Amino acid sequence: MKVVILAGGFGTRLAEETDARPKPLVEIGGKPILWHIMKVYAAAGFNEFVICCGYKASMIKSYFANYFVQNYDLTVDLARNTLDFHGKPQESWRVSLIDTGLHTMTGGRVKRVAEYLNGETFCLTYGDGVADIDIKALIAHHKKMKRKATVTAVPAPGRFGVLGTDGSGIVQQFREKPHDEVGRINGGFFVLEPSVFDYIDGDSTSFEREPLQRLAADGELAAYEHSGFWRPMDTLRDKRELETLWESGNAPWKVW
Repeated sequence: MKVVILAGGFGTRLAEETDARPKPLVEIGGKPILWHIMKVYAAAGFNEFVICCGYKASMIKSYFANYFVQNYDLTVDLARNTLDFHGKPQESWRVSLIDTGLHTMTGGRVKRVAEYLNGETFCLTYGDGVADIDIKALIAHHKKMKRKATVTAVPAPGRFGVLGTDGSGIVQQFREKPHDEVGRINGGFFVLEPSVFDYIDGDSTSFEREPLQRLAADGELAAYEHSGFWRPMDTLRDKRELETLWESGNAPWKVW
């Protein structure tokens, strides 16, 4: 099963960092938050990734193209025109980096990478949020519920969108960013069937609006409730809090 990561947004609420680089490359503990997210999936045995790039896409491509140079010792033989890397591979990842457009919305980005998913069930998450989520349990729940989509539902303040469930694990309503409610919200970490592409019209479609709302209305959106650690990196304050947790040696999302 492949993992799709949305990494194309402008990250305007973290402009202190994102003026210079895309948000997924903003570092926590010397590593991009994108790397942390991928490590969470890899710890569960998922090593094939499709990264939906957009804003400063070339920087994300360069990060992976130069991964060995940045993370390994090496010997450069200028006479022989060779480059040798030393040490065992640190990761077993296969990463496809797809430029899904500068202004494409989240749903449009997902639809643009459909051809790389081989018509199979796939995972999807955002490139700026970490959690101590049990990925295998999430996927098992998706298979059990037999719905087209499963969203991870996490507790959060009312500034986020609220999921309304019926007690059996099926989402009845999806309401984006209510101002006067607190409930379980969209925490990313989706599992999706390829039929979800039928709910996405094109580049201008925000996945969090029409597709999720229509899936909920059709009874095709299941909820996997996660009550453990979950944190998006929306602001500089969020980044500093994640950095503090990492430096403490007790980062909850470090499940590897």
